Amino acid sequence: MNDHSSSSHASRAIVIGAGLGGLSAAMRLGAKGYRVTLLDRLDRAGGRGSSITQNGHRFDLGPTIVTVPQVFRQLWAECGRDFDTDVDLRPVDPYYEIRWRDGSTFRVRQDEDAMIEEVRRLFPRDEAGYRKFLKDSEERYQFGFEGLGRRPMNKLMDLIRELPGFIRLRADRSVYGHAKARVRDPRLRMALSFHPLFIGGDPTHVTSMYILVSHLEKEFGVHYAMGGVQAMADAMVRVIEDQGGQVRQGAEVDEILTRNGAATGVRLTDGQEMAAEIVVSNADPGHTYSHLLRRTPRKRWTDKRLGRARWSMGLFVWYFGTKGTRGKWSDVGHHTILNGPRYRGLLHDIFMRKHLADDMSVYLHRPSVTDPSAAPEGDDTFYALSPVPNLHGTDAVDWAEKAEDYRQNLARVLDENLIPGFEADLSASELFTPDTFVSRYLSPHGAGFSLEPRIFQSAWFRPHNISEEVRNLYLVGAGTHPGAGIPSVVTSSEVLTKLVPDAPRPFAHDVRLAAE
Repeated sequence: MNDHSSSSHASRAIVIGAGLGGLSAAMRLGAKGYRVTLLDRLDRAGGRGSSITQNGHRFDLGPTIVTVPQVFRQLWAECGRDFDTDVDLRPVDPYYEIRWRDGSTFRVRQDEDAMIEEVRRLFPRDEAGYRKFLKDSEERYQFGFEGLGRRPMNKLMDLIRELPGFIRLRADRSVYGHAKARVRDPRLRMALSFHPLFIGGDPTHVTSMYILVSHLEKEFGVHYAMGGVQAMADAMVRVIEDQGGQVRQGAEVDEILTRNGAATGVRLTDGQEMAAEIVVSNADPGHTYSHLLRRTPRKRWTDKRLGRARWSMGLFVWYFGTKGTRGKWSDVGHHTILNGPRYRGLLHDIFMRKHLADDMSVYLHRPSVTDPSAAPEGDDTFYALSPVPNLHGTDAVDWAEKAEDYRQNLARVLDENLIPGFEADLSASELFTPDTFVSRYLSPHGAGFSLEPRIFQSAWFRPHNISEEVRNLYLVGAGTHPGAGIPSVVTSSEVLTKLVPDAPRPFAHDVRLAAE
């Protein structure tokens, strides 16, 4: 039964952007009784978690792992669905292997005894410090993720209430500073402190609250969705449509319409106007405020303030496929992190000097060892990611000039350290630079993860989930509270539901009838 005759009386919600934040927001709004239309400018749902296919190779463009599957199971349950029926999630073990140029390797796994043995093998003087670090990580997880990360932080009192916890847990200390205080070996300090790079932060400046990621990995494991994050996004679209919502690809929002200080709908780039009682933006807050609200007076998130903000680093990503190599390079697993000859010096170049260095660290993703559908039979699919400076400032890298040279340098590093001879087997190739992040994702300054999660750009200091500028406008995604990374992005829509009232019930009743 598909009669939605009374749905015209339902409260309408428009969600801008089909990233995981926008998709989860649309699901939750549908569960609350809203008539949801999700608008996205790309041809596939998923945003930075979408994919492209070239010569039979499926390239997952952004995030590759799921660290807290419970946030998805909860999301599906709120919509009356079973996540594990819709998505095939597989544990990855080891999570990843960290390699240094001196030939030493460190395999990260879920089993704590195995990890202690790994620390004893490589860093025997640091076992006690490592155990302390794990305990520190769990304390910050309880406070940061389960506590303030799942609650609104849009009122100053929300922040003041948490200040004793920030002080007790030394939030003023950096992630790297905390690792340095616990362990001696510079390699282990790197292994315990690099995680902020996965959410766009400089480990030497981001608050030590983010060591909680070590506990996330240990407690919940690292998982891969068969079919990639794209498969998860596609499953989310199906839920939205089953709720009676609509997902429109190739529909770009040009402006959020306002009247008397409240959002009333949107105007698309083709001139079409759509009305709604609430608008949710999964676009980057920088784009939301500087472009989508460009004709609306703003008090807090002015262009000047956004220009002074610190943005996350840029990303250089080379997606490539190799022919007939399945089983070759058997020592290279699903995730490998190859350290450059420098750690703190390279971070300083990327985040502070905005200098494109000759040396690099590389994150190599090889999904075909877990998911054969990522490549043609017998072949392999990879992406190699290197953090680089963003485009903020007057001395930004000219990627039109530098991209090919940097790719060749990256190829040399991979050939010498991980997958020798791979270029002879290339069967597909695609490059993303910070310029691509601007054109594809409308990312300010080509930042890979929106605002950098420094202490004064986190929690209450971050753009709020309920807009400070316009009533009936809400924000989800990496640039708002609680921040970047798949668990946090999905949790931002959980925070959203605590701010948005339930819709009147007629539409929800229709959807229930449709489901029957």
